[in-house]
Amino acid sequence: MSIESLKCKECGTAYELGALYVCERCFGPLEVAYDFSDLDPVETRRRIQAGSQGIWRYADFLPFEGRPNDPLEPGLTPLVKADRLAERLGLDAELWIKNDAANPTHSFKDRVVAVAVAKAQELGFDTVACASTGNLANAVAAHAAAAGLDSYVFVPANLEEQKLLATGVYGTNLVGVRGNYDDVNRLCTQLAETHPWAFVNVNLRPYYAEGSKTLAYETVEQLGWELPDRVVVPIASGSLFTKLGRGFQEWLDVGLVSGSQPIFNGSQAEGCSPVATAFSEGWDVCKPQKPDTIAKSLAIGDPADGPYAIEHARATSGAVESVTDAEIRIGIKLLAETTGIFTETAGGVTVGVLRKLAERGEIASGERVVVYITGEGLKTLDATRDTFQMHEIDPDLESFEAEFRQEVAA
Repeated sequence: MSIESLKCKECGTAYELGALYVCERCFGPLEVAYDFSDLDPVETRRRIQAGSQGIWRYADFLPFEGRPNDPLEPGLTPLVKADRLAERLGLDAELWIKNDAANPTHSFKDRVVAVAVAKAQELGFDTVACASTGNLANAVAAHAAAAGLDSYVFVPANLEEQKLLATGVYGTNLVGVRGNYDDVNRLCTQLAETHPWAFVNVNLRPYYAEGSKTLAYETVEQLGWELPDRVVVPIASGSLFTKLGRGFQEWLDVGLVSGSQPIFNGSQAEGCSPVATAFSEGWDVCKPQKPDTIAKSLAIGDPADGPYAIEHARATSGAVESVTDAEIRIGIKLLAETTGIFTETAGGVTVGVLRKLAERGEIASGERVVVYITGEGLKTLDATRDTFQMHEIDPDLESFEAEFRQEVAA
């Protein structure tokens, strides 16, 4: 394997492997181009299985010539069989939950940040930064601290308190911007032009995005080197959605797995659903929206990879749709009650869309379905408020029996 260049997704222009993210000819996004022609599938599989217990076991498919030194290596998170959830939804399907809340800072963002920080070090940066809705801020602050780099993280000032606390603890420069994520991202794009910093999701975005592919690789490996039939994935910028597809396709192309791309179902919150709206209206581009939803980690009103997410959903006979805040809360509780997995609001969005698919009978008998949970529920505790009751009693048997008489008798 060799890393060839950065390549424009629109016009194909190639660039050297530097801190670049947009094509100078057509302003299209850049992505990493590889040459996998010399990879032997048998030897590659052996190397993977003998590799580290995280994402660097897939170093052959990431933008480095060797394995980076990474003290917080993420990856190999649980793939959990969800039979009780399938039963509650009336599904005669093989349902799996990929719980990426089990990463070092409890979200899938550890994957992309690990790749971006390693590339920042390789390129000689001593400061990393990001625009974030919370999870990315946690990950950048933690991985920068572990690597001994300075960091600046820019977030909407009204972000959930739990995410602010879980960012500031790492000693980062935490900057709250009075505006939404799109305002924060616009500011960071300007700062990337004036400050010699590695903004992981701006000037290092082509490398950063590659980390999402490792979720596809792990899914295949944990399913016994087989592809799922369908995946249900949250969409914010659309990068995770499209990079999962690229990960599956790379392993198909090199012969590590056989079959075809899974059906891709994308999930958004109704209060910020530019990709779902574009898909339902038959548009090829997304019209920006002003976010108004409890799912703040998905609240990107002008998604950079939205058009590519729409294209990939159509190419796999999938769809992109949205759920209400009420349905998000139901999804969080449903997942917790049937699997013991507590997800943040983004996971409630994904389970909410799964629930809709089940109710409409769109998931066939025997289908192998993987649902991606990208963050920990402790990050968005307010979303569970008033969804359950606490029974308060006196410290004696009579008080307990009086409170629970009907339940115990039943």
